[in-house]
Amino acid sequence: MDLVTLQSWLDNIAFAVLFATMLIYWAGTAFREVPFLGSLGTAGMAIANLCMAALLASRWIEAGYFPLSNLYESLFFIAWGVTAVHLIAENMSGSRLVGAATAPVAMGITAFAALSLPPEMQYSEPLVPALKSNWLMMHVSVMLLSYACLMVGATIAIAFLIVTRGQKVELRGSSFGNGGFRSPNNRLRKGAEVATHPEVTEELLQPMTLSSENNGGGNTAVLDVVTTKTLPKTEIAAPLSPQRLSLAETLDNISYRIIGLGFPLLTIGIIAGAVWANEAWGSYWSWDPKETWALITWLVFAAYLHARITRGWQGRRPAILAATGFIVVWVCYLGVNLLGKGLHSYGWFF
Repeated sequence: MDLVTLQSWLDNIAFAVLFATMLIYWAGTAFREVPFLGSLGTAGMAIANLCMAALLASRWIEAGYFPLSNLYESLFFIAWGVTAVHLIAENMSGSRLVGAATAPVAMGITAFAALSLPPEMQYSEPLVPALKSNWLMMHVSVMLLSYACLMVGATIAIAFLIVTRGQKVELRGSSFGNGGFRSPNNRLRKGAEVATHPEVTEELLQPMTLSSENNGGGNTAVLDVVTTKTLPKTEIAAPLSPQRLSLAETLDNISYRIIGLGFPLLTIGIIAGAVWANEAWGSYWSWDPKETWALITWLVFAAYLHARITRGWQGRRPAILAATGFIVVWVCYLGVNLLGKGLHSYGWFF
């Protein structure tokens, strides 16, 4: 069997395994009483990861350079990164919902690469002169790994939004890794048995001055009279169950940690790209569409981390920001190549 045939087998096996894995994770989320479904899902992601690693290694041997020169190779590299980061996130959380969220992303990427791209875009070709540099491995691999981390973190944030839909949940502590401390509001929602607050009384101290005659002298006595004011009942949302609240805390914490891993990689990748651009084009920054959207992606996730670490945001607000970042990453990675030409267009669509 030659390498081209082996690669064709490996990409189809990776897609089939990921498709089955996605269904297993979804079934495991729906039927939690079945214990072995979670282990099957983890095994499926590991097998797909190994298949894609073997595919990339075979292309490296065949072409003689690191396999990141065209869209087909970069899609499988980023899908490999997603499955690898998934295994880390699932080990940290122990929740099947992580796989239910990330498996469709990995499966969709492999399906696009293996089934949608025309054959001529899947073949290895000689590198164009600008790519014949050691910076190819340094810059592109780090950028794609950062995309994989940010995609997984953002996907888990979307899962958090689904778990807490219709609820106002503010978590505390997950940005710093302890994850076990809840705000008083969350403790109220967890333990509440009714959907309304009980009547609340407010004690108001009002002074009352009484004058009286005592031995011909005027004495003043000040009495503190307590009056009670009853406040109306205030409706609140139905409480989260303890299981959903614990799951939400876990997803929030894991999403933060994975994005915290991807952001430094993105920073290193952008810096490496600037150095390579100066060598290849004589300028560190050219405001190319890819460069511009890489900066936008950096700013979005910098705002996410700033909001969590400095501003103390927890819960749904940073999750919405991370979910927005999921779209921005895809625009940066693929969208700019579909919408227009630029210095990064070779080896992709145009």
